[in-house]
Amino acid sequence: MTETSLRAAPLVMLDGGMGRELQRRGAPFRQPEWSALALTEAPDQVEAVHAAYIASGSDVITSNSYAVVPFHIGEQRFAREGRALAARAGELARRAADSSVRPVRVAGSLPPLFGSYRPDLFEPQRVAEVLTPLLQGLAPHVDLWLAETQSAIAEAQAIHAHLPDDGKPFWLSFTLQDEETDGVPRLRSGEPVAEAARAAAGMGVAVLLFNCSQPEVIGAAIDAARETLTGLAVEIAIGAYANAFPPQPKQATANDGLDPLREDLDPPGYLHWVADWRARGASHLGGCCGIGPEHIALLAQRLV
Repeated sequence: MTETSLRAAPLVMLDGGMGRELQRRGAPFRQPEWSALALTEAPDQVEAVHAAYIASGSDVITSNSYAVVPFHIGEQRFAREGRALAARAGELARRAADSSVRPVRVAGSLPPLFGSYRPDLFEPQRVAEVLTPLLQGLAPHVDLWLAETQSAIAEAQAIHAHLPDDGKPFWLSFTLQDEETDGVPRLRSGEPVAEAARAAAGMGVAVLLFNCSQPEVIGAAIDAARETLTGLAVEIAIGAYANAFPPQPKQATANDGLDPLREDLDPPGYLHWVADWRARGASHLGGCCGIGPEHIALLAQRLV
């Protein structure tokens, strides 16, 4: 993998955040269900958000299954409805994609299974129990698997080990520490990005991404991943989709509540960062929490 080939990689436009966009549109939205609430109370709004991202230029949309885990909807409800809710998330994304006049792929979101940003909550003995309903519900509707907002290598590897042998590409996205303390980009677990990139190569991922992090730390992560993959002579596309809220405390759990958004990350402000990631060789680009269709529209217009 050379610098030239990475820079020349065609742009793949991702979508933006789902939860805040639902809330902005007036869909039912509360904790702890987060974006999963709309799957039962406002499914038309979920499909409308997907359609808005497609209209803005997204080539890939992500199923609204991020909050379909016991951490958000509770153990009992997940046991009863987890698979059905995942299936509905997949169906809504698939319907929006199939309604597009141009090809749009659906990524099946496989979230942190036991709490975002908290690698200390990972329960390896329960991975199959929580992951299987998501895989079964989403499988008929998605084109690829996306394990996103992963805080630690171990959970990403556990998810990969349970994926069905269906030939669908596996995309892996890690979340980063919001502030570098030693000049080394790290996952929220403290593991260096270089180590995560080596693990990604070992899993045969198709795309390695970084998401739900401050835009300021993503550029260094892209560079570290590229350097590692180049050294391994492995060709893996790289991408990123940052959030738009301020840095979080180390013991924060993502989706504790709606944090205020940074004023400097309006569409032009966010474009500044994404253009830099593109120049560093990233080819799969979009947004996470607080990044909406208006952001994606500007990226689609301005990036090449």
